[in-house]
Amino acid sequence: MTAPITAASMALDGGVLSAGDAAPEAAFVPSRGFWGHVGHRLVRDPVAMGAGAVILLVVLIAILSPWITPMDPYKGSMLRRLKHVGDATYWLGSDELGRDMISRLMLGSRLSLFIGVTPVLIAFVIGSAIGILAGYVGGWTNTILMRTIDVFFAFPSVLLAIALSGALGAGIFNSIVSLTCVFVPQIARVAESVTTGIRKRDYIDAAKLSGALPLTIMRVQVLGNVVGPIFVYATSLISVSMILASGLSFLGLGVRPPEPEWGLMLNTLRTAIYANPVVAALPGVCIFVVSIAFNLFSDGLRAAMEIRQ
Repeated sequence: MTAPITAASMALDGGVLSAGDAAPEAAFVPSRGFWGHVGHRLVRDPVAMGAGAVILLVVLIAILSPWITPMDPYKGSMLRRLKHVGDATYWLGSDELGRDMISRLMLGSRLSLFIGVTPVLIAFVIGSAIGILAGYVGGWTNTILMRTIDVFFAFPSVLLAIALSGALGAGIFNSIVSLTCVFVPQIARVAESVTTGIRKRDYIDAAKLSGALPLTIMRVQVLGNVVGPIFVYATSLISVSMILASGLSFLGLGVRPPEPEWGLMLNTLRTAIYANPVVAALPGVCIFVVSIAFNLFSDGLRAAMEIRQ
């Protein structure tokens, strides 16, 4: 029978133990894991947290805007058109039809966020699937898929989005489809590159030797290791998507009047740029602030994922 370890036995073994010391006890320290460390580092980044707070505020305004707008965003008055910022009734002025700007900006955040975020989410799913399949299988499958993807890179994103929207016609659904087609090749290229880098890792070979099916390996081993970099890249595309969506609406290829959307509001207010430049610039300021917030948050997330052991 093994004798219990006591203070006397430690002294016999040459250990030094004072009278006030207690025998050491093993302490269990739970591991945060990879995503726990990412969250811990992200919370300690003030710039990323500030950008995240701006994004959260805009999302809350977009969700609650039908109930918190101070005035009816569709009701206009030709007698009160182009009121200046700081007016007693219209805090942020009024537009070219006398509609309250703050109400239209708040309600317009719904469509601006929806059209900006939805194409990236859809492209994230489709592009990740294409890239992981091409990167894992390799060979002719990779060649066919990636060369097809390369065709889309021959056109600038802006021109491709305008061409697709012009061919499909104006409307929210067509804008989402055109922007999704723009972002799928970009995400697929990143997914294929990351997947190719881990295809020869030991845990992939071990999964193959265990008899796992290729689809199971891609879903479990591959997806779990590549989804992080792909997701970070996708978040950086949200700001681009919002700018492109606003540009399509500005050109008349996106949201149709009288729905409030920041890009469309820039279009309708362009004739008032000399009469009331501050009010005319407000939708552009909103687009700029939200786009910068998404960029800063994406940079913070990327830095948080670069954990060095």
